[in-house]
Amino acid sequence: MSDGPMPYDDDKMPFYALGTNLALQVGGQGNFKTLLEDEELDVVLEAFCDTLRGTTTQDSKTILVTYGNKLNKILQERTANIVGRVKKDGEEFIANFLECNDDAIKTDSGMVYCPMKEGDGKQPTVSNTVEVHYHGTLTDGTVFDSSVDRGQTISFPLSSVIKGWQEGLALMKEGGKATLVIPSDLAYGDAGSGEIIPPGATLKFEVELFKVT
Repeated sequence: MSDGPMPYDDDKMPFYALGTNLALQVGGQGNFKTLLEDEELDVVLEAFCDTLRGTTTQDSKTILVTYGNKLNKILQERTANIVGRVKKDGEEFIANFLECNDDAIKTDSGMVYCPMKEGDGKQPTVSNTVEVHYHGTLTDGTVFDSSVDRGQTISFPLSSVIKGWQEGLALMKEGGKATLVIPSDLAYGDAGSGEIIPPGATLKFEVELFKVT
């Protein structure tokens, strides 16, 4: 994240903010920064400006009807290729994690559970609410969410979170701490989540369970 100066003065920055907002909406939904080459992105920006200004040389609806299906096919193929690579990286990460951690077990679902500290309190089920500390990272170590970094525990119904959490927390007891390595099909799947968690991503969590209600 850059902390440099604003590119324009205060009179123009609201319009720059509008462009920023549009880019975040489009880029976040389509993850275009990973799907398009620089030259292709230039064409996208040119079309955006031409359409906005009304200077296109062809009717906008005709363009969409003629090339919409081809665009969808290109994006689907590229997305599938990216997701495949990300899933393979996750599989390799899990294999390495199991090799390096003797206490780690891989469940039938594919989730990896590695106890760090055994608890002696209540053991949750999906119907319970849990209070936890957690630190979530991608396989490359990128932190995407962390109550530990925020300095405050969080409580939530276990039924409201991803399947990997439901399974992993059910193996813990109050006072315990464990590492969960969760493949994408037990996490956010091929859709990913927001800008940070890519489609097909395997996730690693360090979780400490404080209370079960």
